[in-house]
Amino acid sequence: MGQNLRIPGPTPIPMAVREAQSAPMIDHRGTEFAAMLREITTGIGSLIGTEQADVLLLTGSGSGAMEAAIVNTLSPGDRVLVVTIGAFGDRFAKIASAFGADVTRFEANWGAAADPAALAEHLASAKPYRAVLLTHNETSTGVANPLRELAAAVHAAPGDPLVVVDGISGLGAIEFEMDAWGIDLVVSASQKAWMGSPGIAIAVVGPRAWAAAEAARMPRAYWDFAEARRWAEKGQTPWTPAVSVLFGLQLGVRLLRDEGRERTWARHAAIAAGAQAGLEALGLTLVAAPQDRSHTVTAAWLPDGLEWGPFNAAMRGKGLIVAGGQAAWTGKIMRFGHMGDVGIGEMADAVRVMGETLAEFGHGADAAEADRATREAFEQAMAVAVP
Repeated sequence: MGQNLRIPGPTPIPMAVREAQSAPMIDHRGTEFAAMLREITTGIGSLIGTEQADVLLLTGSGSGAMEAAIVNTLSPGDRVLVVTIGAFGDRFAKIASAFGADVTRFEANWGAAADPAALAEHLASAKPYRAVLLTHNETSTGVANPLRELAAAVHAAPGDPLVVVDGISGLGAIEFEMDAWGIDLVVSASQKAWMGSPGIAIAVVGPRAWAAAEAARMPRAYWDFAEARRWAEKGQTPWTPAVSVLFGLQLGVRLLRDEGRERTWARHAAIAAGAQAGLEALGLTLVAAPQDRSHTVTAAWLPDGLEWGPFNAAMRGKGLIVAGGQAAWTGKIMRFGHMGDVGIGEMADAVRVMGETLAEFGHGADAAEADRATREAFEQAMAVAVP
């Protein structure tokens, strides 16, 4: 039985990427590596809409990239506002606090996006902040933030704080215009929509973030952006990189450039529409309101009386792997990932298996009808997006 991996990351990777990652090692100080590094960074920059920022590739996790963003732009005692809508916004706040920032939390209820007008009101009435940390896409709740509007609110605030974004689960799949929206720094990771294996942290550093880095006094060594940029200019990384992961990331970026970013964004939006329609056809209640729903992960409440552990084990026995809830929502929701190398076929199959399993647990669901609803919603969304 094959496995249908539908968690918010690591995501399934194309067979061609798997094969690329098995290539023989190369000299990470040689010309072949330099060419690969340039191709990846140039490609990422074009896909996220920047001509001004430097794309840095660091060996580590997405959380490492979040730490790097903080320690390279801030000093202990700096006033920082963290806009948090879930577990990963909370993680941004935790990291900033650990390094001595003076953190204020601007919280939305879990399951909702941040309100740009409310953020603007807070910023206008508060003492100036050095930076505002934002989450592009919150996988703990299946919510996408209105990032363009939030960034505009930050830039209108006293002192024009830095706009620092966790784009880990959105970049490459959801519309993003770094230069046009005034994003100063955004981080991501190879194992999400970029279709690579875990191991490469991505930091895209704009001019204002570089200026902040010159004054920043938080401790850093391995995560030093200035050091990474000096080595990148030579086509290298300061530390030994995850070469095999970079082989795969190189191909993942090529595939996204070949598809075209607007088509990629439309595909993810359409697959999300299909998944959400299918889950609702099973009788499930989605966590997020329609206008707040993510295009890369959908969260749904578990039906009353359904225990997550046995239900999850039964789905896994059929090859369907989905994620449960986090923190206060453990055992209350399930999270359905749909980013990267994903088509509607895998999603419809997942919805069908979930429906069959729900029925086994006494929660009547028409799995065939949900399969049909998933495919129909996808086709309708694609027809509108790509005539």
